[in-house]
Amino acid sequence: MKKITLFVSVLLFFFTAIASAHGPVRQKAEEKITINAPAEKVWAIIKDFGDMSWHPSIANTTVQGGNEKGATRVLSLNDGSTITEELKKHDDKKMTYAYKITEMSTAKTITHAGAEEKVPALPVNDYAASIELADKGGKTEVIWKAGYYRAYMNNNPPEEMNETAANTAIKAVLETGLLNLKTLAEK
Repeated sequence: MKKITLFVSVLLFFFTAIASAHGPVRQKAEEKITINAPAEKVWAIIKDFGDMSWHPSIANTTVQGGNEKGATRVLSLNDGSTITEELKKHDDKKMTYAYKITEMSTAKTITHAGAEEKVPALPVNDYAASIELADKGGKTEVIWKAGYYRAYMNNNPPEEMNETAANTAIKAVLETGLLNLKTLAEK
């Protein structure tokens, strides 16, 4: 009986240790908007991977490779930070493209758990996204999806790099972009 009790106690200890020690969980964001304009008109605004002028947070974009898989763009944000992205796929006929962030500048440096930590321009890690358009009888539905981790990959993240910071930042990026796209396309 003592052996069984000891065995169960050890199992409970290991289960508790494993359950409480986990890193970041993959986050997902999806924003949709319906635009009162034909899909071809909306696609004409966003189809060029190197042109992010439709997003109000982007000051400038430089691109290498056009709309070909593997093309890269560097987004210069209004706050001076930069984000480099790689085009993973582009389908003009289906009016969709997918990309991932490959590099970001540091927005600021903080001290966390006794160490200096660099907070990236967006508080995310391993970010990948897609934008797709659907013709809805003269209107357009735009769906922008993203998957990512919080920026701080260890346990006990600082506020600036936790899931809440990541989700808030990505939701703002997607919503701001889609609302401005709607304004531009409906002119």
